Amino acid sequence: MTRVLVVDDQFLIRAGLVGLLRAAPGIEVVGEAGDGAEAVALAAETTPEVILMDIRMPGMNGIQAIERILAQAADPGPRILVLTTFDLDEYVYGALRAGASGFLLKDSGPERLLAAVTAVAGGDALFAPSVTRRLVEAYARQTTGEQPVELNALTSRELEVLKLIARGLSNPEIAHRLYISEATVKTHLNRTMTKLDLDSRAQAVVVAYESGLVTPGA
Repeated sequence: MTRVLVVDDQFLIRAGLVGLLRAAPGIEVVGEAGDGAEAVALAAETTPEVILMDIRMPGMNGIQAIERILAQAADPGPRILVLTTFDLDEYVYGALRAGASGFLLKDSGPERLLAAVTAVAGGDALFAPSVTRRLVEAYARQTTGEQPVELNALTSRELEVLKLIARGLSNPEIAHRLYISEATVKTHLNRTMTKLDLDSRAQAVVVAYESGLVTPGA
């Protein structure tokens, strides 16, 4: 059973998500929260594997809640899916920057929602890397240089893999490009994420742009 926490400040949306998830096989809804502060408390109490997180909420917003939840979670932390109205949204960018695993449009159908929960619970990519790249390129220019990222700890091969991930290549494509196995690609990515203290592949893409390793639009 995949343990899921649902967070949305609008009751009807939250109730609809909870009802849909509870009716799906293999999913257990362990809690629901109406704001960021409640989400932080419930995440610590219920230890969900996946959190559906509304991004725009009064009080503590979704970005702040993500930062606190991941900071207090034991390793591995929960996979967080951001619920949003628009995919090209600076709030979504901020959420990916904070460690969210991906985002889901609020008007997505039931099948898409359930598939997304299943995908991130299993550690898979939620959507085409090009979607993340487009979002990051739209906002990286505004934040580059705010928090310099130190990449000196990475090996030359790890830097190569990180750069290709940021360019939108999948693991099989990276393996083909570098003449290595997919397992080796995953190993390099996992080591990179450990060294840089990252929580998701999407966060690695953000770091690649903000560090200057990859230039938006290049």
